[in-house]
Amino acid sequence: MGILADYVPFNPLDKENLGLSVGDALLGSDIHELPPQEKFVGAGLYCIYYIGEFPLYSKISEANRESLKVPLYIGKAVPKGARKGDLGLGEKPGTTLYDRLAHHSRSIKAAENLDIDDFRCRFLVVEDIWIALGEAVLIRRFLPIWNRVVEGFGIHDPGGGRRLQARSHWDTLHPGRTWALKSAERKDDLASLVQKIQEYEIPFEE
Repeated sequence: MGILADYVPFNPLDKENLGLSVGDALLGSDIHELPPQEKFVGAGLYCIYYIGEFPLYSKISEANRESLKVPLYIGKAVPKGARKGDLGLGEKPGTTLYDRLAHHSRSIKAAENLDIDDFRCRFLVVEDIWIALGEAVLIRRFLPIWNRVVEGFGIHDPGGGRRLQARSHWDTLHPGRTWALKSAERKDDLASLVQKIQEYEIPFEE
């Protein structure tokens, strides 16, 4: 008789498993245009997908044409209290998740080399306390290129003197947002960013 196997008992309340359950619920949700046609109330998580012809995202588009497998970007929208350093518990979320998706659609429409019709999204209204955990687990799982390489998609107009900061990678690759054009150009050139995208390995899921 062999040595008894030492199996680790499954704990559904483990932090990792809780995050996975939130992520799986998002990935199983309906697909929508960006932004969704109907405004809704709630805070939560979302994935943005790309199916267009921009050359640097060709692998992502090919993977997404039959079914949406590879998020281009994963984000969250939290109640106002959470943005002030609180958890936001008990805060009324209003339409914060829809508003975030609408904000992203305006950024894409402003870009000179992107078409909003090439984007889709999934979203999930989530209880406040699970939003950040779900986002962290999903980003680690998919390593979306707009989260990890082409950074800056989700930023707002910084205003004032902060525009003297370097232009984001996203605004360097996808110019068009008026306020971003007022920021200083990056010292690392576009060719370097393109090379990083071409070399980036995306963890495709079957």
